[in-house]
Amino acid sequence: MTHHREASSGSAPVFTPVLNRESASEPSSCCAPRSPSCCGGSSDHVEAATGCCGSDQGKASHDAPLPGSVREGGQLRTSMRIAQMCCPVEEQMIRRQLSAREDVERLEFNLLQRVLTVVHAPDALEEILAAIRELGFVPELADDQGRSGQEDEAPAPWGPLILSAVAACASEAVAWMSGPIWLVAVLALVAIVGCGLATWRKGWIAVRHGNLNINALMSIAVTGALLIGHWPEAAMVMVLFNLAERIEARSLSRARHAIEDLMKLAPEVATVRQGDGRWEERPVSEIAVDALIRVRPGERIGLDGEVVAGASSVNQAPITGESLPVDKSPGDSVFAGTIVEAGELECRVTHPASDSTLSRIISAVEQAQSERAPTQRFIDRFARVYTPAVVAMAALLAVVPPLLFGGGWLDWIYRSLVLLVIACPCALVISTPVTVVTGLANAARRGTLIKGGVYLEEGRRLGWVALDKTGTLTHGQPQQTHADVLVAEHPEHVASLTLGLAQRSDHPVSQALARAGELEGVTLAPFEAVEALPGLGITGLSEGVRYWLGHQGLVHERGHLDQTLKTRIEALEREGRTVVVLMDETRTLALYAVADTLRETSREAVAELHRLGVRTLMLTGDNPHAAEVIGRSVGIDRIESGLMPQDKLSHLEALAGQGRVAMIGDGINDAPALARADIGFAMGAMGTDSAIETADVALMDDDLRKVGAFIRLSRATHRILMQNIALALGIKVIFLALTVAGLGTLWMAVFADVGASVLVVLNGLRLLRHGAKDHAKTSDMATPTKVSVGANA
Repeated sequence: MTHHREASSGSAPVFTPVLNRESASEPSSCCAPRSPSCCGGSSDHVEAATGCCGSDQGKASHDAPLPGSVREGGQLRTSMRIAQMCCPVEEQMIRRQLSAREDVERLEFNLLQRVLTVVHAPDALEEILAAIRELGFVPELADDQGRSGQEDEAPAPWGPLILSAVAACASEAVAWMSGPIWLVAVLALVAIVGCGLATWRKGWIAVRHGNLNINALMSIAVTGALLIGHWPEAAMVMVLFNLAERIEARSLSRARHAIEDLMKLAPEVATVRQGDGRWEERPVSEIAVDALIRVRPGERIGLDGEVVAGASSVNQAPITGESLPVDKSPGDSVFAGTIVEAGELECRVTHPASDSTLSRIISAVEQAQSERAPTQRFIDRFARVYTPAVVAMAALLAVVPPLLFGGGWLDWIYRSLVLLVIACPCALVISTPVTVVTGLANAARRGTLIKGGVYLEEGRRLGWVALDKTGTLTHGQPQQTHADVLVAEHPEHVASLTLGLAQRSDHPVSQALARAGELEGVTLAPFEAVEALPGLGITGLSEGVRYWLGHQGLVHERGHLDQTLKTRIEALEREGRTVVVLMDETRTLALYAVADTLRETSREAVAELHRLGVRTLMLTGDNPHAAEVIGRSVGIDRIESGLMPQDKLSHLEALAGQGRVAMIGDGINDAPALARADIGFAMGAMGTDSAIETADVALMDDDLRKVGAFIRLSRATHRILMQNIALALGIKVIFLALTVAGLGTLWMAVFADVGASVLVVLNGLRLLRHGAKDHAKTSDMATPTKVSVGANA
């Protein structure tokens, strides 16, 4: 089984903190960077600020600040915002322009934030910027943001487009009434000049750089229509194209806002305590770690922190997706973007705004949407072949019938122009990223963080789900239930040794022993040369004597497992407990047992996986008796116990021929298995960097039911992807046939092209509502299940 990762070698860490998120301008449609000159504007700066593709939306972008150029080995890493870069079409133009340059090592695209990162030679930046400007794009560096980011731009005016529409309609009316041809032409030219100059300009740039995007195809089609005397239709096509792009832009912006809404969860200011004891509102970006902030009822918490005073219920739905509030009191963690419902809290800040849990979620979703899913990679390859093929077909349609079959030249040239308009694969290209981004946003809003579109697509193929036990099916907080000192002459010293070793281990079983010793006031024995024994236990030196603390396998390895001890251990294990033994070099000193409790949602989660046709497997290092107790309780299909870390990998590999395999663990102890599985799920990743970085999917709380919801979302995403592809290609095929038959017109082709884009966007947006009823139902806490089980050794 091969586990694929879609990260470029040498690239920056996958999740980069997001700084100072503010509301961004609405992005727009996919296929054509638009200057406001098409509606009467002319400023390139305005074009950069207002966006791309026909959008007439709002104000200049106030996106996250860009970093300046930084060293990466012997190269520079420079990020730049390109407001006109909003879909793979623009990305392809830039990639083609820059990838052939010897001074460019790597390109990274974030289409959601419209940021291009270039790793380049130190002295090549100006030439790179000039090459981008040749494409008609306006790159904005970190040094430019202070100027451009502060200027609010008015929405692009509708007046010129309305006047163009009136002129186009008048041209149609005059032609219909057989009026003077010069008047028809003048009115048509007024309409085209009023809204089409930018399209012509960008079309010329695209053709010059060998890119047949929608601007190039529309420019050729409108120019050809003018040359063959179809003045009114050429004008109407240009007006309809601009109008349809604005409609498409508004539809597409809804998909982008699905993720941008996450950025608005955390407040921009928080009330912080000053040195003189006063409370004062300050921007969250200026508040340092360890500062005290105050949050009143109904307010959102501005930064991650720890409660130091007060008590309240907190709505953590923005982070975890759970509908029920969680009670918080001194010592509990709170997270930026969550809402205090009752009671005032004072919290000590534990992470800066740039590194909050919410920031990491936003960064993860942004990175995920820029990773191409398998279907998207296929569509991109298909689009590169489709457009040239249709353009070649249009050229043949214009010349072959007149030459070989005596058809009318103007009639067949007109048909070829109609074919050109529907040659742009806009709807096909945007159908996949819009659907995937919407699915990622849906999951993030419900507390499931998916690291890339590839995992969202592959989730539907899962045949097996392997689960760790401790911390996954159980709470992972075992308690000591039994302590038996086997050397009666020194019980206090034995307890001291146990506490000394247990405190040096981070394993849940050791931590249970350490908590019990601390509560009993046991004196801590000093240890040195402490060494973890993976899958067995821990060892160390105290006052020159070596001691071992571990489970039955370690006892057997040390040669201390006699029949009496084995019988005592097995009796405790049959009760579902995990047993560990303290030994020195010659004998066993003490025997301890701990037990854990089953999570309330584990049984329901496993049952849901079975309903989805997914089989379950428990992989645990715990003893067979404890594993059987938990496995039978929740209905696991197969139970594998007593496993070393490498054994878990072997079991995952053995399932390779039975469908995709997922592994669910805590993101730390199970890191090798999580990395080896086709999809790795980290439990309880809220506030945990390592869990998010290790796994492919992070469950922000401890609710295993989210795994079933993820699989259902993956299947729904695939259905909509197939629907969108069929819709986009079906419309193209229908109009190809109509055009060849002479029934298609230019204005119909415009509606077919842009209308298909609107339809696939709206269809993709249905994923935002997917699972809403199921989420509301499963958010209610299940009846607590009191099952004592052993902890994973």
